[in-house]
Amino acid sequence: MEFALLNALNDERRARRAVVLVKDLYDGSARLVRENEEVGGELGEAVAKAFRTGNSGLVEAGGRSLFLNTYLPQPRLVVIGAVHISQALAPMARIAGYPIELIDPRTAFASADRFPDVELFADWPETVLAARPLDAYSALAAVTHDPKIDDFALKAALDAGCFYVGALGSRKTHAKRVERLLALDATATQVERIAAPIGLDIGASSPAEIAVAILAQIVRAFRSRGVGNDRLPKGEAA
Repeated sequence: MEFALLNALNDERRARRAVVLVKDLYDGSARLVRENEEVGGELGEAVAKAFRTGNSGLVEAGGRSLFLNTYLPQPRLVVIGAVHISQALAPMARIAGYPIELIDPRTAFASADRFPDVELFADWPETVLAARPLDAYSALAAVTHDPKIDDFALKAALDAGCFYVGALGSRKTHAKRVERLLALDATATQVERIAAPIGLDIGASSPAEIAVAILAQIVRAFRSRGVGNDRLPKGEAA
């Protein structure tokens, strides 16, 4: 690989931006394709699928054999609220490849005893997220039910373009939340992105069932970045 190309690849990875390295197996030439870059034809379809799935592999496009090396940032799952739902969600998410970063200023809740093996921040979201900014490969789930804790984190997630933003609460609760976020200069388009009530509608009742619904919704959001869920190829929808 050319030195300049390797440097460019490493720069993208350090910045937590997704790229696909496309190598022509006939002449050995290579190029980087960045997410949301316009690529037409069969190669464009193959690259779009690579960004969704994270899979690398051989493809035939434009009469040429190409190998796509896909580099996706590790998705971050930031949970606001050290509650029962979070306790159930943490081990599930870890198994699925979404280790949790948990933020809650309430030290009685955010304790290592309640959340072993979880990256835990017993501080306000404003403080934690200033040092650990969200990005497009972050998911944020706000489950405290406390506007003083949730609202800033939700606004930060919307501004960062997180691939998933969810919030616990009824539709009535969410309507009041929308008013507060609009008062914080969030746009109507931004607040429409919030999954509320949080989680897929599977009739969940217990904290563990709600955690399952949240994780399923996060996985679907991650694997459908850039496309509507109804446009996912068969076998790829959640």
